[in-house]
Formats: sequence, C-alpha cells, structure tokens
Amino acid sequence: MKMLIGGKWVDKKERIDVVDPYDYSVVDTVPEGDEEDVEKALSAASEGAKVAGATPVHERTAILKRVADILEEKREDFARIIAREGSKTIKEARGESFRCWNTITISAEEAKRIVGETLPFDSVAGSENRKGYWYRMPVGVILAITPFNDPLNLVAHKLGPAIAGGNSVVLKPATVTPLSALMLAEAFQEAGLPPGVLNVVTGYGDKIGDKLVADKRVRMISFTGGTEAGLHITKVAGLKKIGMELGSNSPTIVMADADFEPAVATCVSGAFWACGQNCIGVQRLYVQKPIYDKFRDAFVARAEKYKVGPKLEEDCDMGPVITKGEAERIEGWIEEAKKSGANLLCGGKRGGPAGTVIEPTVFEGMPESARLHKDEVFGPVVNLYPFDKLESAIESANSLDFGLHAAILTTSLQSAFQAAYGLECGGVMVNDSTDYRMDLMPFGGIKMSGLGREGIKFSLQEMTEPKVVCFNL
Repeated sequence: MKMLIGGKWVDKKERIDVVDPYDYSVVDTVPEGDEEDVEKALSAASEGAKVAGATPVHERTAILKRVADILEEKREDFARIIAREGSKTIKEARGESFRCWNTITISAEEAKRIVGETLPFDSVAGSENRKGYWYRMPVGVILAITPFNDPLNLVAHKLGPAIAGGNSVVLKPATVTPLSALMLAEAFQEAGLPPGVLNVVTGYGDKIGDKLVADKRVRMISFTGGTEAGLHITKVAGLKKIGMELGSNSPTIVMADADFEPAVATCVSGAFWACGQNCIGVQRLYVQKPIYDKFRDAFVARAEKYKVGPKLEEDCDMGPVITKGEAERIEGWIEEAKKSGANLLCGGKRGGPAGTVIEPTVFEGMPESARLHKDEVFGPVVNLYPFDKLESAIESANSLDFGLHAAILTTSLQSAFQAAYGLECGGVMVNDSTDYRMDLMPFGGIKMSGLGREGIKFSLQEMTEPKVVCFNL
C-alpha cells in the first residue's frame, strides 16, 4: 500500500514490512516516510484546511455518510485486515469493523450539531447597542497519532470528528498496523473528500514523530498511546491544543452481592479481550472476601478454557501480543512477579510460531512493588485481590496514578453510587467490567491517563474553537 499526501498515493523505495504477529508472515508493505514526506503532508494539510473550512456542513455530512456506506459494504474486508496485521481474533476484528462504521455514522450526524448561541451584550451597562453571538470554527490542521490495538476504530475517532468539524488531518498510524488506516483513507477518497484534507504518512515514529509534533502549522495534536510517549509530545509540541488518551491500570470491584456468573464472564472478557492490549482492560480485580475463593476458582477455570493463537479460526478466543519484543517484556514482568512472591494461578507461558502468544495469566498475592501491580501491563495478565469493605476497595483502586475507567459489579444501588462518586477516573462502569465503551460517550481519563475527551460530540468540542461576533449598532 501507499501513503496519501495531497490527494495522491505516494510510494517510496524504502518500505516497511507489515507482519502478522502470530507467525510473522508478511501481510503487506508500506512506504517508510521521512521528513521530506512530512513536509509535503503538512503543506498539503495547510491548503486542505482552507478547503475543509469552506466546505458546507451538508457536504461534510454527505462525505461521512458515503464513507459509512463503504465501511458497511466492505466490513468483512476491514475485519480480516485488522485480524491479520494486529492481535485481534477475527471475531474481535468484526466487532471493531462494526464500531468504525458506527463512529463514522455518528460523526456524520454530529456535523450538523456544531452550534453556538446569542449573547446578551445589553446585560452590561454601556453595551445596550451591541448585538451578537458566538459560533464554533475549525481548529485547522490536526495531527492524529494512533496506536496498534484498535488500528481502525481509533483512527475513525480522530478522522470522523476532525472532518465533521471542517479541519484537515495529517494521520500517523501505528507503524506495525497501518493497513486498516490506509484502507479507511481509501474510503474517504472514494467518498469524495477533497485533496489535502486527509493525509496519511507511514513510517517510524522516532524518525518523523518530532517533526510532525513540533511544526507550527499543526494547531492540535490528538494522540492515543503510552504515557511516556505522551509526556514526550508535551515537551516537544509547543503552543497548540493537545488531546491525549494515555495508559491505565483499570480496577474492577466485585461485591459479594454481585450476580455471580455474569460477573465472572464479564471480568474474564474484560481482562483478555484483544489479548489484554486494551487501555480499559481489567488489570486489577478486587473481589469481596465472602465470594473470593469461589470467584477466583471460577475465573481461573474460564481463563484456562481459552483457545489461544490462530486468530482467523472462528473459535479462537485470544490472539498473540503485537510483537515478540512485547511478549518478552510481558514474560519478564511475569517472572519478576513470581520471584517477588506473587502466586501464579494459571498461564504465564509464552509460545506460538513467533513466540508472541502469552497464555491468559492470573495472579493473586501480587506485591505492590511489582510492575504488574503498579504499571500498565498491556497484555493478558490480571491480578486478584480480596477486600472486606467497599471503602477499602475504592481506596486501593484509587491508589495508582491512573484514572481512565473503573468498574463495580453489585446489586446494591447504594454501593453503585458510592463507587460512582468515590472512584477517581473518567468513567465508572456499573455491572460491566472496565472494558466497556460506547463510541458516542465522552471517553478519557484523569491523572496520568490523559487530557481531554474523545467520543464524537466531545471530540468536536476539542477540534473546534468558539468565535465571538459582536455588532455595535
């Protein structure tokens, strides 16, 4: 596949292999973009921003609807690419393909709802002759940097509202999973998006990232990725808007009165969906003592039944992690936890054709000093902790410097409300695990988990600016 710059598909002699992480077979290749390509993309986006801002709302809406139609028509094609280039099973990939259609559809709807309001200038003495209002104008050029774990829908979460709001975009997809993003760019071009409004540069972040981030023509950065990369971006970016969805270490609380079987099922799914490479996946699982032993045994029994590895097989439950390097890192964290005294209940082994398959792994007795407790593992590992009272579980859940999602499973309305207002995070899921997201809801975190909110309506607020118009009559 090729890069998209200024409405043209650009190839390069230097190319990057995109490999299937399960067996490291080559799926396709993409150009290795350099700083010259970045310059061309930024120049094209600067001109594209003028075109995008002048495009009537009904045309933006029509383009987004046509993109949604293409996604609907090619849903299985997108799913298979997602499954091949990344970690998701074909069933998980179909879910992401559907969600991308939904995200773009919502973007088309929200494009019509970018509104302002009149201002009562005569509420201040001396301004009786003034009339006016405010409206929202596009930010301009938006740099979108996306991760590997949701390589299609997280791209849509940036492109959809950016284009709905009349902006242009330079997209830098994850180096290991750029194919579904390029397919989505093809859909936008087929749908009639003007040249330069969307530009996609593929390449290595350490070679082109800083040039993209620091350029003054970029007026907003929308970044989803790790906390360390986010901190680096804030140091390099300069004076521009920044929206970030960063890492987490999501806690789920299971009360003794929870509906037992659904609680076990949703927590297992929440821990191992997408091989645990999920910023809202369950990593810390706090279970009230009266049901702890029963819950632990049922949870482990479910985890041990998972079919792991061959992603394209319909009955596969969990795929590999994204690279051998990531698999080795996770394996190292597991070994460190075992040496520090944590009790391994199941899993913990690495295998598969490329050494990228990590078994669903469950621990109890995890020391607070261990990385598996205090950091984001981004892999199929979950820790179980018993607790007495809800207050202590909430305190433990809040003890780390993350705050994206938290959850509680209970039949008590009082417990649900206590958790909803006591947990420090961007979203509290009641009777779901932390791994629930609807694409129209505000999504983001506090503390080291991010800045701002995604979710189409809320992204549009970030990607547009209020502008006042005042008449002195």
